[in-house]
Amino acid sequence: MAEETRELPAELRYIQYSHSLEKKYLPSIRALISKDLSEPYSIYVYRYFLYQWGELCYMALDPLQDSLLGVVVCKLEPHASHSPPTLRGYIAMLAVSSTHRNHGIATTLVRKAIDAMIERNADEVVLETEETNVPAMKLYERLGFIRSKKLHRYYLNGNSAYRLVLHLKRVDDMIGDGGGGGDGGII
Repeated sequence: MAEETRELPAELRYIQYSHSLEKKYLPSIRALISKDLSEPYSIYVYRYFLYQWGELCYMALDPLQDSLLGVVVCKLEPHASHSPPTLRGYIAMLAVSSTHRNHGIATTLVRKAIDAMIERNADEVVLETEETNVPAMKLYERLGFIRSKKLHRYYLNGNSAYRLVLHLKRVDDMIGDGGGGGDGGII
């Protein structure tokens, strides 16, 4: 039986994660993510992302109850497989309470994370999502992500995934041409 969708409060609070919020919100973050994602993560995985890249992680809170409705967990680091190396953002986890979906919470969280990565000069943002997760695929593709490859039997449950990428910079920007030599296309 599907869970009932609840009405959202008039104004959700979107806040950037900070270390001072760990005690209050980390248990809720873990519970929300583990409920919907197919990979089991230890507390160390959450801390790996949240300690190093907390400024790229955002939470949606119910302002009346101060409860967690959604979260996005990300990182940003150099990626050497391109020449020249790129600064690659990565969306590791995104979850929204099943009773509060279809209200734009996930879209807002992802946009906030992407904007934070752009402010830090990211060249691209990547993620993986299960090929069967149609709502996630639609969300990311609406935001401009494209499917770059299929990863067969990627998850522990045996499901395959798609790697999705959002290119943030033009080719000539990335090679230092300054605007004249590239074809102007998005890579």
